[in-house]
Amino acid sequence: MTRIAIVLGSTRPGRHGKAIADWVLAEAGGRTDATLELVDLLDHPLPHLDEPTAASGGRYENAHTHRWSQVVAGFDGYVFVTPEYNHSTSGVLKNAIDFLFAEWNDKAAGFVSYGVAGGVRAVEHLRLIAAEVRLATVRSQVALSFYTDFTDNFQRFAPAARQADALHATVDEVVAWSRALATLRTPVEESLPTG
Repeated sequence: MTRIAIVLGSTRPGRHGKAIADWVLAEAGGRTDATLELVDLLDHPLPHLDEPTAASGGRYENAHTHRWSQVVAGFDGYVFVTPEYNHSTSGVLKNAIDFLFAEWNDKAAGFVSYGVAGGVRAVEHLRLIAAEVRLATVRSQVALSFYTDFTDNFQRFAPAARQADALHATVDEVVAWSRALATLRTPVEESLPTG
């Protein structure tokens, strides 16, 4: 069964991302062709990148990196839930991606973004980052606006009905691409250098 991680890319107190990630899981989690699982970066604390060598070398020295590597390697694709901070994604999500390389390779990624402008600028940056770690990003995405998808002075998540359609299109593409890319993937252990 294809395994898709819903990666919650905000750890900020009072974050909106948890309600959004829970919605993604509830809305798309009943699939019969894939399993979806929430991966909350709050549950996987990583310091600012502290590995002495580049992730592309696959030589990890720290226990937290090894743990994160096992989590990421266990999935076939990802749906990143990202806020937009200062026209980009969150530092914690960028950092979590930067820790690894081979674990992301030849997998698919989709995006659910949120912010004043729907988080679209965060996704544009994430597409560039994803390309560098060999993640294939799907075209469909969900862009949630504080003006149309939140109520109570932007405090309560209440997505417009059309957002469910956008989410299903995004997850459909992530699952299809994850399955298609499976033929390119080698187990992470085989792709890392030896000695």
